Amino acid sequence: MYRILSILIAVVAMVPAMRADIYTKSSDGIRILNASADSAGMVPRVYTPIEAADTLVIIPERFYDVYEPGYLSPMIFDTYHYIEPWTLENSEVNLGPDSKYFGTGADDWIRDLHRSMLSTNTARQQYIVHFPREVPFNLANMTRAPRHLRATVESGGKKIVMKDIPIEAKKPADELGLDINEKRWLHTFNASLQFSQAYISPNWYQGGNNNVNALAQIIWNVKLNEKFYPKLLFEMTTQYKLGVNSAPDDTIRNYNITDDIFQFNAKFGYKARSNWYYSTNVAFKTQLFNNYASNSRDLRAAFMSPGELNIGIGMTYSRNTKRVNFGASINPLSYNLKTCTNDRMNETAFGIKEGRSSVSQIGSNAELTFKARLTWNITYTSRLFLFTNYEYLQGDWQNTLAFDINKFLSTQFYWHIRYDTSTDRVEGTDWHRFQCKEIFTFGLSYKFSTI
Repeated sequence: MYRILSILIAVVAMVPAMRADIYTKSSDGIRILNASADSAGMVPRVYTPIEAADTLVIIPERFYDVYEPGYLSPMIFDTYHYIEPWTLENSEVNLGPDSKYFGTGADDWIRDLHRSMLSTNTARQQYIVHFPREVPFNLANMTRAPRHLRATVESGGKKIVMKDIPIEAKKPADELGLDINEKRWLHTFNASLQFSQAYISPNWYQGGNNNVNALAQIIWNVKLNEKFYPKLLFEMTTQYKLGVNSAPDDTIRNYNITDDIFQFNAKFGYKARSNWYYSTNVAFKTQLFNNYASNSRDLRAAFMSPGELNIGIGMTYSRNTKRVNFGASINPLSYNLKTCTNDRMNETAFGIKEGRSSVSQIGSNAELTFKARLTWNITYTSRLFLFTNYEYLQGDWQNTLAFDINKFLSTQFYWHIRYDTSTDRVEGTDWHRFQCKEIFTFGLSYKFSTI
C-alpha cells in the first residue's frame, strides 16, 4: 500500500490534479460514486466533507486527507488499455476556443476532472505493468466481478440513483488481436559440435604429437505442460554424444572413439501431494559404434555391448522455477537388464556369466537431476543415478558446465564419474572401483525451445 501511495504522490507532483471523483452529499458525509470495489462487492466508501460546498465534483487539491489507507486497494487487473491524451477539442462537450464558455472559468471543473482521471488511469496502469506480483486479483479469474457504479439523475433532477455497470472480462489477446496457441507439450532441443586442436612442430624441445579432438552432442527433451495437466508428470529425454580424436601413435587406426553413448530417459507420474508423484522411471543406454583398444584389434565396446535397461517404480519429487529445475526419484522396486550381444567381446567384464548374452537383476535405484542457470550465459546440469541388487553397487554421476559465448558459440566442461563394485583393479594404477572421464571443448552450438 505504501508503494502505491509513493507512486501516486510522484505523479501528483507532475500534474495539476491527481484524481477527481464524483461524490454525493448524504447525512453521514460525502459518498464516492466510482470507487473501486473488491471481489466481495465493497460498498462505496464514505468520507467526511472537508469543504462545505453543494457540488457533485470535489477537486482533490482543494482538501488534504484524500488518500486514506485502503483508498485504492485492492488493485484489480481487468485488461490493458490504450490511454489517449484528453483535450478540450476532442471532448463530447464543446469547450474549445470557439465556445462561449471558453476563458470564463466555467470549464475549469471539467478540465480538472479529466486531467485527474487521465493521471489516475495512467498511474494505475503503470503500477500494474511494473509490479504485477502485487496485483492480487485478475478479473478474468474471479468468480464474481467487482461492482462498478454509475450515478444517474432521475425524477427531474431531484434524485441521484446508483446503478451497476455490467463488466465483461476480456483477455489481453482479444483486445490486441493476438493469436495465442496452447502449448501442451514443451520441447527443448540442443545441438553442439565442439573441438580442440594442437599442433607441435617436429623439433619442439619437449616432443609431443599433433592431435584434433571433436565432440558432437544432441539433446532433445519433451515434457507435458504442467499448467494444463497439474496432476500428471510426463517427461522424456533423448541424447546422443560422440567424441573422436586423432591417434598419431596408433599404428592400426588414425582415430580413437573417446565417447559414444546413446541414452533415453523417461518419467511417468501421477501427483500424490504437493510436489510428490507416484512414478515409473525408465532408463536405457548403449553405444552405436565399435571401439577398440589402442594399437589393437581387440573390441572393447559395440552396439548393445554393453547395453543397459532399468525400470523403477516408486516416488518422484519434482520442483521447477525460472532458474532451477530439481528432480529426485526413489524406486524401492527396480529391474535392471545388462546385455552383451557381440560374440567377439568378453561378457564377464560386464557382470554377465560366461556363455550368456544378458543378465537380469532385481533391486532398488535412485536418481537425482539438477539444472541451474547460474548467470544469463552459464548453465550447470547434473545427473546422479544409483542402482543396487543388494550384492553390488553401481553409480553414474554426469556433470556439464556450459558457457554460451553467443547464440552459435559455446564452450563446455564435462566430467563423468562412475562407481562399480564389480570392476577389477587396473594393473599398475590406483584405479579400481572409481572411473573418471573429463572433456573440455569449444565450438558451435544451436538451441531451440518452446518454453
